[in-house]
Amino acid sequence: MFRFFETLIQGSRPPDAAIAPSAGPPKRLLAFYWHFVRQTRWLYVAMFATGLGVALSDMLVPLFIGRLVGLMTAADPHAVLAESRTMLIAMAVALLIVRPGIQMLDSLVRNSAVAPGVTALIRWQNHWHVVRQSWPFFQNDFAGRIANRVMQTGVSLRESVVASIRAVWHICVYGISALVLLAAIDWRLAIPIVGWIAGYGVFLRYFVPRMRKLGKSASEARSMLMGRVVDSYTNILTVKLFARPQDEDRHVAEAVDGTQQAVARHMRLITLFTSTLSAMNALLIVGTALTGLALWVHGAVEAAAVATAIPLTWQISNMAGWVSWEVAGIFENIGVVQEGMETIAQPHALVDRPGAAALVVTRGQIAFEHIRFGYQPQRPIFGDLSLRIEPGERVGIVGRSGAGKSTLVNLLLRFHDLQGGRILIDGQDISDVTQESLRAAIGVVTQDTSLLHRSIADNIRYGRPSATDDEVRAAARQAHADDFIAHLTDWQGRSAYDAQVGERGVKLSGGQRQRIALARVLLKNAPILVLDEATSALDSEVEAVIQEQLQTLMAGKTVIAIAHRLSTIASMDRLIVMDQGQVVEQGTHAELLVLDGHYARLWNRQSGGFLDH
Repeated sequence: MFRFFETLIQGSRPPDAAIAPSAGPPKRLLAFYWHFVRQTRWLYVAMFATGLGVALSDMLVPLFIGRLVGLMTAADPHAVLAESRTMLIAMAVALLIVRPGIQMLDSLVRNSAVAPGVTALIRWQNHWHVVRQSWPFFQNDFAGRIANRVMQTGVSLRESVVASIRAVWHICVYGISALVLLAAIDWRLAIPIVGWIAGYGVFLRYFVPRMRKLGKSASEARSMLMGRVVDSYTNILTVKLFARPQDEDRHVAEAVDGTQQAVARHMRLITLFTSTLSAMNALLIVGTALTGLALWVHGAVEAAAVATAIPLTWQISNMAGWVSWEVAGIFENIGVVQEGMETIAQPHALVDRPGAAALVVTRGQIAFEHIRFGYQPQRPIFGDLSLRIEPGERVGIVGRSGAGKSTLVNLLLRFHDLQGGRILIDGQDISDVTQESLRAAIGVVTQDTSLLHRSIADNIRYGRPSATDDEVRAAARQAHADDFIAHLTDWQGRSAYDAQVGERGVKLSGGQRQRIALARVLLKNAPILVLDEATSALDSEVEAVIQEQLQTLMAGKTVIAIAHRLSTIASMDRLIVMDQGQVVEQGTHAELLVLDGHYARLWNRQSGGFLDH
């Protein structure tokens, strides 16, 4: 039975265009809620029905108490019990079977289906959308804060919807039923409830918006704290190398204090909230009791009516406390959802054009035609750059820092859209093809190699998921990584290719990470190869060996290599010298030395030009 409800929703089902378009969830609050609610609305309808059943069954208890008190005040108890046998059996069945059955069904829908399934669905779709954001999106925020918002929004959205459904039924059923029942006995018994309902409305109107605002502030403070803590942990090596734990203490302590103050303001309002509600509920019970006793003394109502009214108001006061907490929780969760929407409900900055086809690389020719680009449009990096790389040509790009070398590669990978011009691969404009097919056709090894916190084999296989174990090991041998991999172990005793590398590969040295990255690209075997300081983390002996393997890797491919160490690219077919976003020189190593320009000066500096004679 539990399994049936637990498997009603597959949280990680692939989103389709109707559910998770590239534009992402809507930015308006109600539309954001409906975006997710509509996908499982049948479950919410079921919960609405079971919630009504629970509320109605709860209302039976005061009625049964009143009936029992009436029976107990009868002159002939035996006769009354005999006449009321059917009613008493019905009451027992309702309390022993019907009411627990409805409550169990409601709990199964709410706790076994909605709680795990809906939460997983929202988290998965939020992650699905966020992970497809552009690279600059992640550069502009804390990874910890993004993750916290993705995780918390699912819980808060679900809880606020579930609580709203339950609160609506309990408010309607308890309030209306109490008024009808007491008014039917004597309209004067309903006067305290009418006054209480009016006061309850004013109470909610005052407190709820303030709780929503403070809930959002507390959520933002928690996300900021999470972002700073994760930032410190992620960069722990830098913290230790520079001996700056006290600076990190201050940085995190500021967020801790901010969170404490935000939560304290929230809790202060909650204390006022509960105290005010407690006083209102006490007035309701005392008022109803005094009214009932006064009417009973004057013979206007029977004891059974008072016995029904007092438990009913007691139950209403308990319900009011629960509903108020639910309402407070609803708006606190809405605040969390609003804060999460700031990250999640953002359209993708870089999207495939409608009908974009997959890139087909037949030769590997690359052409930059009159490209214009700047991270800030008023400060362009490339004003009008044109460059052609022929199929199978190996090109080295050199220049001072800030010349635009890495930006050129990032534009080729379409991490940013051009502000003018176009980039062609085999005559296909890269803005007209799918981003996944573009990046699948380009193998990249960067200077700052980051590995996934998974096994060595998983990291190498990331280049080609379908690769066999033998192919993974062959790529590692080719990258001269097999020897050190064989001696690796992790804290759980896994060894060699099964050993975990730690977050971002921190358990490996820079050279080891670089060799894993090379193995990954070797396995990918893409027709276009980009080497961005690919051997900078290697010692000279290992680099010399791997340079031989790179010659094999580069065979038959179009290659773009960026290097500050000019000796690593001197043998390329053509060297392109860049300065301030322009190609200022190009040719072979020998031709550029004869030219005695920018390249020659860079070469002379690296060949001893910094030495005093």
